Amino acid sequence: MIIVLKPNITSRQETAVLKEIRKLGYRPHVIRGVERVVIGAIGDERTHHTLETLTTWPQVENVMPVQKRYKLVSREAHPSDSTVRVGLRVAIGGRQLHIMAGPCSVESEKQLLTTAHAVQRAGATLLRGGAFKPRTSPYEFQGLGEKGLKLLAKARAETGLPVITELLSETQAELVAEYADILQIGTRNAQNFQLLIAAAKTGRPVLLKRGLSMRIEEWLLAGEYILANENPNLLFCERGIRTFETYTRNTLDLAAVPIVKRESHCPVVVDPSQGAGRSDLVTALCKGAVAMGADALLIEVHPNPAEAWSDGAQQVTLAGFARLMEELRPLAAAVGKELPGS
Repeated sequence: MIIVLKPNITSRQETAVLKEIRKLGYRPHVIRGVERVVIGAIGDERTHHTLETLTTWPQVENVMPVQKRYKLVSREAHPSDSTVRVGLRVAIGGRQLHIMAGPCSVESEKQLLTTAHAVQRAGATLLRGGAFKPRTSPYEFQGLGEKGLKLLAKARAETGLPVITELLSETQAELVAEYADILQIGTRNAQNFQLLIAAAKTGRPVLLKRGLSMRIEEWLLAGEYILANENPNLLFCERGIRTFETYTRNTLDLAAVPIVKRESHCPVVVDPSQGAGRSDLVTALCKGAVAMGADALLIEVHPNPAEAWSDGAQQVTLAGFARLMEELRPLAAAVGKELPGS
């Protein structure tokens, strides 16, 4: 931290600030300018009290952080790109563009296995599906729970695709981690910090979706909770934010992809299905995400979207997903990425 003192203060006032800095666990380094004194406070804010309270002191003009507030997810801490390994064959963050595909909700064994085999044949590298569903209305389908987790595990056994599914509760962390290869933290829980800690402590990779109205700095700070709890396997997922626009369900912020990749070393995933809430826009948004540098896409796929138990309007058909994969291949190659089978 940098503490800038006001001009013309007394030596006694300066000494008081130095004493407080030491009291809070930092080592002060004094730089004397022509008009002002600047103090560099050296220490780790994760283990010491913040120095921002010094702004209330009459002799202090400003307190500024030297490093980003999100220390562990930032490129200051880790200049090179991180790779998140999932199982033996998937490494997200490298040259390969990974596709996480599957239904919004696990509805039945037939529905899930049909989808899983279809997306695998088309080139998906991970299977997504919701066993626990956070719904706006308490009267809407809430998911199959543990039964859905068991169906996801069966689909993984048949296809070899690692599974990503959403975690809603701290009390279910170990249960979901038993079946899932990646734990998804959804937009409603993006700042549920105790849930983030519980997810991190399972040791599973965590995909953190951006909150509905979350600023990018808040999103990065939420991700800090994962790394700060000794889990290095963090994926950020842009899934659209709430704006005044009503033509789409959400507004997919593709600018967030290069911003987060510049600020952080963690891989970035884009969810175009939630991003628009319309299946007819998914292909275009996928292409935009790839062009922006996304490391993976999270796409909702259903055998018959018209009969889906949740979010049917944004799920693409099996045939539509196969076409999408073929259209993405040349674009991925153009930006230095490759899809499986390319």
